[in-house]
Amino acid sequence: MGKVIRFRLNGRPVSIYVENNELLLNVLREKLGVMSPKYGCGIGECGACTVLLDGEPVLSCLTLAVEVDGKDVVTAEGLARDSDLDVVQRAFIEEGAIQCGYCIPGFILVAKKLLEENPEPDEDFIREYIRGNLCRCTGYVNIVRAIKRAAEELKFHVGKNK
Repeated sequence: MGKVIRFRLNGRPVSIYVENNELLLNVLREKLGVMSPKYGCGIGECGACTVLLDGEPVLSCLTLAVEVDGKDVVTAEGLARDSDLDVVQRAFIEEGAIQCGYCIPGFILVAKKLLEENPEPDEDFIREYIRGNLCRCTGYVNIVRAIKRAAEELKFHVGKNK
């Protein structure tokens, strides 16, 4: 038995039938064609499936789709505006923090939240904040550097607009 849920996905309204036990990750990928959240571990240990739910990072592999009814879901696809990448997305590219790309959408979404909470993070803060996201390709150096770069760019743009 299931139900129709309604939510906003990357700024657009969605209405879709889901089973009561269906995971958000599966609905996003299999029913809605949103490919940035990835199945990594299935137990909430790797962060590859991270999405923002009402602005908070959540693991879509552990979130039932029925739980997002009436809420706002943002994936990495939802950060870009038209053809302009978000500052965090650009920083990850420019710092070579992409590698294989499997884990990067989750890191980018966590970095967005990190920079909302702390616009001037130091390396220790960044490393602590991203500890729930795992990357098998890097030593996290480029990822940390990308987050620092995004913070600097955001600071520059805010300062310019004052």
